[in-house]
Amino acid sequence: MADRLNYKNSGVDTEEGQRAVELIKTHAEKTFGSEVLSGLGGFGSFFKPDLSGMESPVLVAGTDGVGTKLKIAIMMDRHDTVGQDLVAMCVNDIICQGARPLFFLDYIATGKLDADKVAELVKGVADACELAGCALVGGETAEMPGFYAKDDYDMAGFAVGIVDEKNVINGSSIAEGDLLIGLPSSGLHSNGFSLIRKLFFEQEGYDINSVIDGLDLTLGEELLRPTRIYSDIVITMLEKIRPRGIAHITGGGFFENIPRLLPKGFAARIDTKAWDIPPIFKIVKRLSNMTDTEIFSTLNMGIGLILVVSREDAAAALEALEDAGENGAAIIGEVIHGEGVTLT
Repeated sequence: MADRLNYKNSGVDTEEGQRAVELIKTHAEKTFGSEVLSGLGGFGSFFKPDLSGMESPVLVAGTDGVGTKLKIAIMMDRHDTVGQDLVAMCVNDIICQGARPLFFLDYIATGKLDADKVAELVKGVADACELAGCALVGGETAEMPGFYAKDDYDMAGFAVGIVDEKNVINGSSIAEGDLLIGLPSSGLHSNGFSLIRKLFFEQEGYDINSVIDGLDLTLGEELLRPTRIYSDIVITMLEKIRPRGIAHITGGGFFENIPRLLPKGFAARIDTKAWDIPPIFKIVKRLSNMTDTEIFSTLNMGIGLILVVSREDAAAALEALEDAGENGAAIIGEVIHGEGVTLT
């Protein structure tokens, strides 16, 4: 007679899943404001936005993941930082349209659910939501044995923000002579890690504890630096000045992300000497032998967000950014007639 088969001995532990929910609740609830009308545990989340002062409210939504940077977290057995990567990759996208983040949801899938590990991941998400000024209103965990390896997991996030239609930023008013202001990144952020892992761990034979000349952290710590969240700086700046366009520099680097906001017939000329490129990018370039075009097409090169402003507004924009707490902003290029991106 065959042994009795149930969900648990098939590899899915619903009791551990419920324990994870209980551990998560405290982290999520600290992000709640008066607009959140329900707690975790139901089938859906209720959110009542404050629409006062808005003539024509528009919701802006975005979704993203952390990518293979998660492999670094798994290698280091450190799971408290990638939640910020997840939130940042989503909210940094929606602020490019001028939207204020309202709420966030996450999805975590794993081969074997560990409630304490999931709680650590979600704590990172909740802490990042506080930084971004949005509520973590819900999420989902999925235990998928046979699909993911035991210690592997993946994360996806979903952000919703709001902006008055008259204040939407879409790049349509960008003109020749406009200037590009770059805001510093906190490192590699969350793109290019298939290349990064192959370069450092396969080609060069380093491990997470390796110390490389030029870096002030171990390799693992450097690679795990969380993606910077820009929403607080940008939302504060928007009270004083509104850029004509904003680009989040993620996968595809400068060559893919900047053209997304430029009207047809316009290009960007980037002065690569206008900011100090952080050491990690110089090390990657040296070890990989990539050309400037290749590496600027892959990584953020120390610039995580780009604002396009009129030449007349540039000084005021820099001042507004400084007043908002941003001390590293710099003019890094200008808009010209043409197509694509030119490096100088």
